[in-house]
Amino acid sequence: MNINTDVYQKRRKIVLSHLNNGVAVLFAAPEQRRSNDTYFAYRQDSYFYYLTGFNEPESALILDGKTGQSILFCRNKDQLRETWDGFRFGPQAAQEIFAFSKALPIDEFDEQLLSYLKGADTVSLLLGLYPDQDQRVLQLWQKAKAQMWAGINAPKQFTDLSLVLNQMRLIKDEYELSLLKQAGAISAKAHIVAMQKTQPNQYEYQVEAELLHTFVSHGARYPAYESIVASGKNACTLHYVNNQSLMKDSDLLLIDAGAEFQGYAGDITRTFPVNGVFSGAQKEVYEAVLNAQLATIAAIKPNISWQAVSDIALKALVQGLIDLKILSGTVEGAIESGAYKRFYMHGIGHWIGLDVHDVGGRFDEQGQPLLLQKGMCTTVEPGLYISAADDVPKAFHNIGVRIEDNVVVTELACEVYTADVPKTVAQIEALMKNQ
Repeated sequence: MNINTDVYQKRRKIVLSHLNNGVAVLFAAPEQRRSNDTYFAYRQDSYFYYLTGFNEPESALILDGKTGQSILFCRNKDQLRETWDGFRFGPQAAQEIFAFSKALPIDEFDEQLLSYLKGADTVSLLLGLYPDQDQRVLQLWQKAKAQMWAGINAPKQFTDLSLVLNQMRLIKDEYELSLLKQAGAISAKAHIVAMQKTQPNQYEYQVEAELLHTFVSHGARYPAYESIVASGKNACTLHYVNNQSLMKDSDLLLIDAGAEFQGYAGDITRTFPVNGVFSGAQKEVYEAVLNAQLATIAAIKPNISWQAVSDIALKALVQGLIDLKILSGTVEGAIESGAYKRFYMHGIGHWIGLDVHDVGGRFDEQGQPLLLQKGMCTTVEPGLYISAADDVPKAFHNIGVRIEDNVVVTELACEVYTADVPKTVAQIEALMKNQ
């Protein structure tokens, strides 16, 4: 992995500029036990990685606003442990390669933090993210306060560092965009392969295997989240991840899957017929969802509110349901009554970045809908989920359709950077016919 030291240094300097005379503390993610003495593959905490690029557990970062220094604490070099578990940078190499002001052994963290707390006005933490570590810092703060008799002030309050970092992470820099687009491109390749490989009488997990194989083959070692491979009525379960059903000739298959590339997530959904040809009812529902997605994407631009974007999607989906005679009355009436919520029960999208559901709200501090800005990255994912019911025409029973792409807001509009995956009926049927 290439380490772009300048990017992480720049981010740390921005945070330091917000601290004034305060101190910020961040912790690496702990390792997670899978069973007995085996562990899940390590995944660094996104905030910690955003400021350091450092991908080892048992690490911490102190940002000292008093001096402008960034101090990493990490594991020492250990030949025996490295023989068993793999390479460690150690403090000296970590300081040089990642351009920290200092790097020290993690065993010295408590003692060093106590010294940095003295004379600081505030302590900034990612409150609630790692409660045990919050308690650890609190105890050191109390110890620092107890030493005030020496004439050295201790911090008077705790602040939430996420208020600064969430705003920073909401706008992607060029380095982040390059990684997001690579994650999107790998995810797109996997979806295309899945369309080409899908056949009736396969199991859903066999298609999932094609996704995972394509991710890893292109340098994305892990999925960004558990892949959803949902055929038939399973597609009406939003977070279906069992992926164990036999796919029938007449089923639609909904795949919601994305690769994680160097920490950044892809998140694409496509829905297509297992046998390669949409039935009449499947096509009608599909095109209602596609029309909503295209209308939503066309509306995304700087200075439009996310609420306005969501409203465009909702009105298009409700109009589709009325056209299908699944709902009756007017669009406004169906929205006001909430009748549509049986068939569309989620939002139109979410931020995407280091986390697949990335940080940053949809509303500002005054509770007003956030205005989109250049560099924001979001998913656009309308869907209709029509479970079998007596008041629903039988042709539409158990049809679940979602279409999802990843977009970045540009200077005048937006760029769909996952557009390589076919999504019109004609494109999908042509691809599957030529598999």
